[in-house]
Order: sequence, then C-alpha cells, then structure tokens
Amino acid sequence: MAKIYVLRIGHRPERDKRITTHVGLVARAFGAHGFVLGDIYDDKVITSLRKVLKTWGGNMVLEQGVDSRKYVINWKRRGGLVVHLTMYGIIVDEVIDEIRDSSKDILVIVGAEKVPPFYYEEADYNVAIGNQPHSEVAALAIFLDRYYKGRELYLTFPNAKIVIEPSPRGKKVKKFAEAEERDY
Repeated sequence: MAKIYVLRIGHRPERDKRITTHVGLVARAFGAHGFVLGDIYDDKVITSLRKVLKTWGGNMVLEQGVDSRKYVINWKRRGGLVVHLTMYGIIVDEVIDEIRDSSKDILVIVGAEKVPPFYYEEADYNVAIGNQPHSEVAALAIFLDRYYKGRELYLTFPNAKIVIEPSPRGKKVKKFAEAEERDY
C-alpha cells in the first residue's frame, strides 16, 4: 500500500503549536507514515510527537525545517501524488477512490494560515471536506478515514508501552515495562 506523509505548512509557533501537534497526532493515529513541519523549526511540536511515539508506539518519520515548496516539487519528481486539503477543492467522496487507486505515495498538505497559490497549482488534487470553514485537524482525520475505509481505527503500533483495551465502561490500559513488538 502507498505511504502517506503529511506536510504542515504555514505553522506559527506562537499561535499554532497545539493545532500543529494535533495534526501530527491525527496523522500518526490515522495511519500516516510521516509528518513534515515545513519551513520552520518547532522543537516543542516534534518533541511532543516523539513522546507519543515512544509511549504509544509507532515508527512515524518526523521532519522539520524543510523547504515546503522544494519538498512538494521533489515529491512529485519521485512519482508521488500531492493532495492539498482545502475547503475550495473537490469534495473528498468524489475523488478518494481515484486517489486510493493510484497506489502512489501521497503527500497530504495541511495549511495553517492563508495558503499561497503555489500549493493549489502544484497539487494533483485539491480536496475539500465540505466547502465550509472547518478545522484542518478534522479535515485530515476525515481524509485518512476515507482513504483507509475505516481500517485505521484498528491499527496497532509496534513498541508501544501503553495499549488501550476497548471497553464498554471504564478504562482498561495495559502498561509494559519495556516496549516490544506486539500484535494486538
């Protein structure tokens, strides 16, 4: 199956650190293979995501400070697909099968502030989760859910030190002294 990386653009550290961290958390939890913080370094965001990976498991690639425009151009040059999540795009249900069927690695662009025209023009798909203002965190979650057809809700992560056991009532948590490969 194709690999999916999420490129966060327009991050403003003083304003967006929680939202950007949540974009990274959703990327991990919903099956993305990598999270890229473009054009800026924000060690607080990356450190938070590393802590989650260490405790909850997973092997997600984390990058920061990359030139977003060059990253997009290189992604396409290597044969990958670029999907820009925007409320101005085509509704996800109208294009998700085509995106999934391409079997190409996917770079999902998630903007923070006003997105420059470059990203609309370079994207293979400008995809909307509805054409109303909404959260980029929600947009990413819905896009990944549609892409994986709900299977991402059953993902397990290698090397987890904490695993939740689903329960109709209360909280059931397994803790492991040492992270190890498990199959839940």
